[in-house]
Amino acid sequence: MSETTTPATSETTASAGAISATGNDAARPRGRRLHLALLTLQVLLALFFAFASALPKLIAHPSAAESFDKIGWGAGGMYTIGALELAGAIALLIPVLSSVASVAFVALMIGAFVTQIVAFDGQYAATPVIFIVPFALIAWARRQHNADLLRLIRRRVRA
Repeated sequence: MSETTTPATSETTASAGAISATGNDAARPRGRRLHLALLTLQVLLALFFAFASALPKLIAHPSAAESFDKIGWGAGGMYTIGALELAGAIALLIPVLSSVASVAFVALMIGAFVTQIVAFDGQYAATPVIFIVPFALIAWARRQHNADLLRLIRRRVRA
């Protein structure tokens, strides 16, 4: 053996294998990080909408009741919106429903935006617009679940 060649050790073989393996699979760890970030966003949004938004409506907190009275929807509208928000928050955590729930939240936020403009003179109109962005991102990123959901529904209808 010459001085310029070194024997192959398990250390150099392992690092060469790691280089070739990561050369083609560089997107895999990035994909996992993106999936984890998206899942974290879903959990945070679900917690916010379940506890900070739906709960006050469902327990008829005075501030929520006052707002719904002002727009003329009363207790029935308040409980309905609270139930929709709670159902959406739960659905955000169920993989096959996450995309559909996000689309539903986008629609709910558009309605909230219009309500803020019409009934409250746009005082908090930016809030629903801000929420549209992460919900649209989740809906787009989880869109492959729509085909899974459609297959499940078709299976149930045939059975």
